[in-house]
Amino acid sequence: MQQTYNRVRRIFEPENILVVTHENYAALTQEHLPDLPEQNIILEPLRRNTAPCIAYAALKIKKRDPNANMFITPADHLITDEDAFEATIRKGLAKTEESDFFVTIGIQPHKPETGYGYIQYNEAAGDDHGSFAVKAFTEKPDLEHAKKFLESGDFLWNAGMFIWNIDALSSGLDIHLPELMATLGETWNDLDTAYEKASIERIYGECDNISIDYGLMERADQVCVIPAEMGWSDLGNWGAIYDLGAKDTAENVVVGAHVLLQNCTSCLVVNATKDKALVLTDLNNKIVVQTESTTLTFPQGNDQAIKQIVKAVKIELGEAFV
Repeated sequence: MQQTYNRVRRIFEPENILVVTHENYAALTQEHLPDLPEQNIILEPLRRNTAPCIAYAALKIKKRDPNANMFITPADHLITDEDAFEATIRKGLAKTEESDFFVTIGIQPHKPETGYGYIQYNEAAGDDHGSFAVKAFTEKPDLEHAKKFLESGDFLWNAGMFIWNIDALSSGLDIHLPELMATLGETWNDLDTAYEKASIERIYGECDNISIDYGLMERADQVCVIPAEMGWSDLGNWGAIYDLGAKDTAENVVVGAHVLLQNCTSCLVVNATKDKALVLTDLNNKIVVQTESTTLTFPQGNDQAIKQIVKAVKIELGEAFV
């Protein structure tokens, strides 16, 4: 989170940076971001996906500055080329300052990744800002489709970063997510007052549990993407952990203690226990994760399938084993 804040700080002043998090993390956020004004920490009483939290933040921004431009970024992504990041975001802000387009950032893929969504774009429909018309958003694919996306050359990884001006965003949310905006709109008079917390707690559970991608971006007409290469990785992805991890001479990445590997190559091994050993032999290109209750072994390269397995464990064995 500190890295993300410092990265965004290259473009925005602290008073114009807002962090949306669960109310349980208010004190921790203040501790790690001491320069951030306390009133800029937006607290969700419960988790409700990305559309409600972005809409909530948008209402607060609109009330403070009805002419604002708004940039959204996840807090848990790694970006190694911050100069390229800054240049890309400034291009997007220039685009939304002069138009009502919704801008998203797409990462040039370098492998058939199943853990990310994809954006297909029209390579012939570019402009001076380096943005291109979006043809389609695609959910996280299976490995076969991911390979086809990579070969086609007109697909990008969806980085979950968005830029828009506040008028265009407000209008789009009203059109495509009217029930959500009607619910959140009940809090308008209480925003940035002593009554905000109680007002949000009263209505937030009624908000649609929907992503901004599905609820808005996939339904809107004026959507463009800026292709970028900035050393980006989503740290919530097993493949990314392997790619970024320190590898031994056999190309294994080990996270945790008490792990013994024999004749294993190109594996990601995670021991999340304190008192259990994890001993593996004769494995290649596998992910192995051991927790206190469960051990998972799976081929690398298909994060989406892992999520389906986790879902099946919840249903078949119960939450205690996830």
